[in-house]
Order: sequence, then structure tokens, then C-alpha cells
Amino acid sequence: MKDLNNAWCPGCGNFGILSSIDKAIDELGIKRENIVMVSGIGQAAKLPHYTNVNFFNGLHGRSIPVATGIKATKPELTVIVVSGDGCIYGEGGNHFIHGIRRNPDITVIVHNNMVYGLTKGQASPTSQIGFRTPIQVCGVFEEPFNAIAVAIALNASFVARCFSADIEKTKEIIKLAIKHKGFSFVEILQPCVTFNKVNTYAWFRERTYYLDSSYSPDDRIKAFETSLEKDRISLGILYTGFQRKTFEQNLEDCGIVYPVIRRKSNIKNDLLKSLKKNHSK
Repeated sequence: MKDLNNAWCPGCGNFGILSSIDKAIDELGIKRENIVMVSGIGQAAKLPHYTNVNFFNGLHGRSIPVATGIKATKPELTVIVVSGDGCIYGEGGNHFIHGIRRNPDITVIVHNNMVYGLTKGQASPTSQIGFRTPIQVCGVFEEPFNAIAVAIALNASFVARCFSADIEKTKEIIKLAIKHKGFSFVEILQPCVTFNKVNTYAWFRERTYYLDSSYSPDDRIKAFETSLEKDRISLGILYTGFQRKTFEQNLEDCGIVYPVIRRKSNIKNDLLKSLKKNHSK
């Protein structure tokens, strides 16, 4: 990290998330050349720049469909989406919903600092009611987007929440998410030390708690009730939903063989050769 020109502010929660992800990858023993990180736009989306893996930076909010396509065509890869609450829940909210429905075998890690950090502090979809910014001068009045509740309502196959300052606990949850077969969603709460003076490290410490061994993540009703808690915020694995086939498995069952370059085609070989020849000119 010392040799890189890092764009994060000192004290940013992104540093803890980066450390947790790097530790998780190392402990899982995954070859880094077999990992692809996909991100959109924002301070969180810069994370792949600071670790040694393949990555794809796309448009704002469009990381999940790109990751889905990568996994469908190269299923042997470990595909991880890393982006922020604005990118995934705001600009990318539709892809978040339909990504859960499709259930591709990808891990989606969302940095939630309850503010837009890259564009200087506007309210994000998760900003709390009353939160004031230079744009929301009277304070936020919309209900914050509850991504955990939405994911459970859609029967996502793995739903978890962490806190960026708890690196070891976050690392362990990320490891489980990566190993899980299906759409794994991990929301990581983190402070923005520059543009959010309300939801600080102390604020999160006072309001978060870890689910204990008596909690069963298989109980969907209980998981949904837990996701709706107002006065405190649960951390840990909230829900491991109904284990259904992945997007890639459903494609294969329909006779769509991946990767694309191996799919059967009725196009004559000479036409294929002609197309390749023209493309190389």
C-alpha cells in the first residue's frame, strides 16, 4: 500500500475492508490470477486498484450484470463485486434486485457509509432521516433503503452484514460468502470520516451487535424481523436462504453450454474463419 497513490482519506473505513478481503483471499488459498473483481464508480469502487487481482471497472451501478456475464462465460473464476451503497443500491438498484433473482455464483460486497463520498457528500440511498448535506439542506426525508430486508424478501441465498473496523470477523464472513454457491451478499458498514460526521466509528460501535449462536440464519421470518430492527443493527450471517440452482447451472440445464466460445453453433467453419480474419485486420 505504501507504494501506491491512494485516493482514500486517512481513517476511511475502506482500508479495513481492503484488509479483510485480502486476508480472506489469502486464507482461502485462491490463486489471484483466478479472481476477477468488478466495481462501478465511487470511493469503494477503487478497492480493486489496490489489490493484486484481475478487475473490471464499469459504469455507475452496472457491476452486477458485468460480474454475472463473467461468471457465466468463465465459471471457473472467482467473481467478486465491490462497490458502494450509492452505486449498488442507487444507480444499480435494479441490477441488485434482479441479480438476487438470477442467483449467479458471485459475491457482492457493498461498502455502506450512508453518504456519497466521491462526489462530495450528497445523501445516498441509505442516509438516515434528518441527515443534512449541502444538497439536502433541510435533511433527508426519504426512508433509507434497507438492502438486507430486500435481499431476505427476495430469498437471497446468503445475506450477511459486517463492520469495517472488525477486520477479523469481517474476513471470516467474506470467506464464507466466497465459498458459498450462489449469490452471496455482504453489506459492510463503514464510516466516511470526511463527509459523514454523524455515522462515525463510535456511532456504529454503540448501535451494532453480533448475532449469537442461538440465532438460526435458516429462519427466514426471524431473519426478516431482525433486518427491520430500528434501534440496533445486527452483524453476522443473517440469512442463508433456500439453496437453489445458480444462474450458470440453469443455463447449462437449458442446453446453453458455457463458455460462449465453446457453445455449439450452426455457423459454418469457413464463415467463422472469415469473421476472425476480418476482425484481425
